[in-house]
Amino acid sequence: MHIDSTVLNKLEKLSHLRVDERKKEEIMKQLTEILAYVDNLNELDTEMLDASFSTLEGGTPMREDSIRESDTIAKEVLSHAPQSQNDFFVVPAIIE
Repeated sequence: MHIDSTVLNKLEKLSHLRVDERKKEEIMKQLTEILAYVDNLNELDTEMLDASFSTLEGGTPMREDSIRESDTIAKEVLSHAPQSQNDFFVVPAIIE
């Protein structure tokens, strides 16, 4: 796919970004190169691959789900907060 000024204008509108006029040619060239690179993935034959394919033998390793006796992480984090109450951060109200 080739990115032209029409597509770039649509991308600008959708992303709510403005591209400087001096950089538009460079951006169009870079986006076209990125799409060409990604298009190479279409050449891969994935018909024989399972959707849950993994390169790890036996799948993703899992850790044991165990209860921690003393969990002080929340207290440590809240100790750095300017203000906290009942295990929560206290922040200024933004909605009245």
